[in-house]
Amino acid sequence: MLVSFENIIDENINEKVMTLQQVFKREHFEGFIETVPAYNSLTVFYDVAIIKRRYQIEITAFDFVKLFTEDLILQLNRGIVSKPAAIIIPVYYNGEDLDSVAQQHQLTTAEVVAIHTAKPYRVFMIGFLPGFAYMGKVDERIATPRHAAPRTNVKAGSVGIAGLQTGIYPLHSPGGWQLIGQTPLKIFDIHKNEPCLLKAGDSVQFVAISKADFERLNEY
Repeated sequence: MLVSFENIIDENINEKVMTLQQVFKREHFEGFIETVPAYNSLTVFYDVAIIKRRYQIEITAFDFVKLFTEDLILQLNRGIVSKPAAIIIPVYYNGEDLDSVAQQHQLTTAEVVAIHTAKPYRVFMIGFLPGFAYMGKVDERIATPRHAAPRTNVKAGSVGIAGLQTGIYPLHSPGGWQLIGQTPLKIFDIHKNEPCLLKAGDSVQFVAISKADFERLNEY
């Protein structure tokens, strides 16, 4: 089942999504599998057979989940708020597109870096690749569209901009975002108990580091 709020990219809307996810984790029904948050929606996965067997309902499993969810949504206005984790991400700003982004906005590369590191970013959702965090909103002074033709290979750890979004490639992959830097931190590590460094709702602060610091901290 998909629970949709307003169709915009907005921190308050995303906060409702994350709060509803928290309530689900605390008060779920038997047959509940998981929830997956996006910018302005929450997908609820459930097992039809378990719901039917456990609750002996005459309505459909979907209607059961819908009624259950509508009751949880009422709790969104009862002072329940998520507590985002604050995560610092070091970045060596040496991206292939850094000069181009600066030129497009009539800025110096130092100004692009200063603007990109001037504020924390909310992780709105995880998607595209395991651990790929869609973050925003980027200052309009450096907001830059994706490339018309994506690169066939972008290095893991690359930090990019796409419109009002910023993100980090967790794995080597194709990609069309404007690359402005590289983080030495592994964003996705299958060998850890929690493979994804970032999760929806987190707050990320980028910090500029030198090439020497990047090489010293490099986890790849």
